[in-house]
Amino acid sequence: MPGVLKRLEFIASLIPERSIALTSGDYQVTYKELLDEVKQRISWLRGIKSEVVALYAGNTTEWVFIDLACQELELVFIPLPAFFSASQIQGCLRRTGVDTLLNDKPELPGFIDSQFTSMPYHEHSASVNTIYAWRSTASSGTDLPISTQKITFTSGSTGSPKGVCLSTEHQWRVAQSLADAIGIRYPKHLCLLPLSTLLENIAGVYTPLLCGGEVVIPSDQERGMLGSSGIDAQALLSCINRIKPHSLILVPQLLTLLVQACLKGWQSPEILKFIAVGGGKVSPQLIQQARQLGLPVYQGYGLSECGSVVALNTPTNDCIDSVGQILPHCQVAIENNEVVVTGSVHLGYIEDSATWNSEKIHTGDVGQLQNGFLSIDGRKKNILITSFGRNISPEWVESVLMAKPLFKQCVVLGDAKPFLVAVVSAPLSVNDDVIASWVEICNQKLPDYARIGGWLRITDKEFQPYITANGRPQREQIKSQFDERLNRLYQNNDNASFQFG
Repeated sequence: MPGVLKRLEFIASLIPERSIALTSGDYQVTYKELLDEVKQRISWLRGIKSEVVALYAGNTTEWVFIDLACQELELVFIPLPAFFSASQIQGCLRRTGVDTLLNDKPELPGFIDSQFTSMPYHEHSASVNTIYAWRSTASSGTDLPISTQKITFTSGSTGSPKGVCLSTEHQWRVAQSLADAIGIRYPKHLCLLPLSTLLENIAGVYTPLLCGGEVVIPSDQERGMLGSSGIDAQALLSCINRIKPHSLILVPQLLTLLVQACLKGWQSPEILKFIAVGGGKVSPQLIQQARQLGLPVYQGYGLSECGSVVALNTPTNDCIDSVGQILPHCQVAIENNEVVVTGSVHLGYIEDSATWNSEKIHTGDVGQLQNGFLSIDGRKKNILITSFGRNISPEWVESVLMAKPLFKQCVVLGDAKPFLVAVVSAPLSVNDDVIASWVEICNQKLPDYARIGGWLRITDKEFQPYITANGRPQREQIKSQFDERLNRLYQNNDNASFQFG
């Protein structure tokens, strides 16, 4: 497989000389300049003899330079998610044997050990993004699967997120598969998700570059991202209107936000050709509504262990009731109702040699496969078994409740209970009567055993600590946190007759 530099040189030879590769604010980088910038980081990394590099920074062009330089050198690269807790960040550094830490602040966060000492970073005059470098004085290294180049950590739904080891070849194979499937030449892609999210890293950077496109990287403030889960809707919409991209990647909550904006009169740029949505189940009704409002939305599916994307709907291959057609770089089978992937498998998890060199991934997702299109019913571990013995996927019921862009968040619970309940948040403009009416409408679409027998409304602020960066709810934590209030729903509804409020 060609190295990153040869790959970029080949792409640059096929497109106009001044084609833009990266844009951040007023700063633009041509493909030739991208090569030069990456080479300079390569020289610096060689000089300090680094082996394991961690990057703790927001979305910047410098993030991409460092990522590509580490790939060319086959250094282990660890993107640290900004939404991780202090203990999770510290654990990632310790478990992976990081010798070089790069971040975008002049002072290290207080929770990082004093084992890191400051050292000069590469002197760069062109880049507008400042990076600070720190060297570990206590790095002891760690055993990793052969060919590990990137360690991406799962979304943080547990106290000790899993470190997924990926090769360079695997990452670019997925990116090429996406480029072939989407088929947009010279795309202008707007990065809305954190680059530390593998989906945005591979599908939002590598795929557009393979197509000779432009990757636009606004700051957190420019794209309206407030912390790990907060959103300034007006800033986000203004960013999209200003950039006028061809493509976006969204989590379901961002799609709901755009649909709500369209219903209030916002119009997406006509040039927008492709919006990929993933990270959670999205109802076909919401996707259909989005398309009718002018949003070219296509659902996809994947997981970090498979290099991010496994299936995707596209304008030429679309089944709105599915998460898409299986992409050519992998194969999917259904075993005991579980989705199993081969041909696109991670190298293993750090600190778990029993997972190394696996030939297939048992995803833990319940699904169906028909005519090459994959449907996902929910997570096996999330299956609720009511006290009447009914097995219910909460994601199914949630997708019905979220079919109308009414709720900002919705989580269905009810394991070992006589009926299901929902924990929801909604804009202040939505009153409780509207919620009750909508839940009643949804219940008419559901079989009696899957209906919502009560609901608890909480604020966005209450919900935020229990939603991961890719929009997935931390179900057990939500259940535990609001257990007393949820129990009141059952105490007030002893006969399991479906009342609301």
